[in-house]
Amino acid sequence: QVQLVESGGGLVQAGGSLRLSCAASGRTFSNNAMGWFRRTAGEDREFVAAISRGGDNTYYADSVKGRFTISRDNAKNTMYVEMNSLKPEDAAVYYCAGRMVSPFSDGYYESDRNYPYWGQGAQVTVSS
Repeated sequence: QVQLVESGGGLVQAGGSLRLSCAASGRTFSNNAMGWFRRTAGEDREFVAAISRGGDNTYYADSVKGRFTISRDNAKNTMYVEMNSLKPEDAAVYYCAGRMVSPFSDGYYESDRNYPYWGQGAQVTVSS
């Protein structure tokens, strides 16, 4: 099992940048495919980006493609999302998520139903 804690949220002006971190406890982080999701009030959780266990493969929602970059450092048990050119519509609570995969897996997962492990969320506010 992996426990996840997000950090790095805050207030930023439109057009600005922010980097979120997701720190994982335990020794199994490198066996997890990971993802970022976000939720605004009254809306369903939305996929943002995903990354394979080794970090070789990534996938992005169309709404963030070209502006957000997902990455991970397995030696530090940490995943990141670098968010650039932020827009007011990017404001949300951002969640990191993980799921155990085969040691031979290089896949990623878009649906939140694939992830059993979740962080508590980090608030991102974008002022216009």
